[in-house]
Amino acid sequence: MPAAIPLAPGLWRVPTTRWDLINSFLVRADDGSVTLVDTGLKSAPPRILGALAEISAGPSDVTTIVLTHAHPDHAGGAASLAQSTTRGMTVHEDDAEYVRTGVAPPRDESQPLGRLTRRMSSTFGAAPVARTMTDGELLPDSGLRVHHTPGHTPGHCSLLHEASGTLITGDAIWNMRSRRTWPVLAFCTNASLTMQTAATLADLDYTTAAFTHGPEIRTRGREAVRGFLTDPARFAPGL
Repeated sequence: MPAAIPLAPGLWRVPTTRWDLINSFLVRADDGSVTLVDTGLKSAPPRILGALAEISAGPSDVTTIVLTHAHPDHAGGAASLAQSTTRGMTVHEDDAEYVRTGVAPPRDESQPLGRLTRRMSSTFGAAPVARTMTDGELLPDSGLRVHHTPGHTPGHCSLLHEASGTLITGDAIWNMRSRRTWPVLAFCTNASLTMQTAATLADLDYTTAAFTHGPEIRTRGREAVRGFLTDPARFAPGL
């Protein structure tokens, strides 16, 4: 499998674990600068650097690192990549302090598993925050539109690459084994809000749905997301 999987001109998915379990993304602007979306687990930076090399880029070409949210499987490599690229993170203002301290947001204790795991460590290396992003903002140099979809964390965001019609869902929706599911709701800060805000993704304009957990859907991605969001079974307990 290539280290960087092309999704559209100037846009790649970067699997940072086996079987597409966790993905980062690279966006290259016309001037050659690169935006990295999500830094994976603490073990992910070598894979991300390998993907950069595969698209004929290097750490010095990375001008922006965007985090969809402050969880260890998305921000675990942030501290290392901040050093190698000399760039701080771009993250929604509601998750910024979690990135600065390297401590993930609290879990939803209305979920039984959330109560059982509330004392489990959920930390990652603290990383500098260069700037915060807000709902509706178009991030410079990447063409990524920010869509604040809180619930999984307070500052969780999905990102729409408008030029290619590609939606990066973050953890609003998973596609593990090519099956749409919610993230593990016990690991959300507010499970109910996660399901509410994900509904906004059905009304955006995109063809490809790209997931941070699972492979992308290249054809009729919005229809696949809509199908999941309108299926009554999506509220079934158990996650």
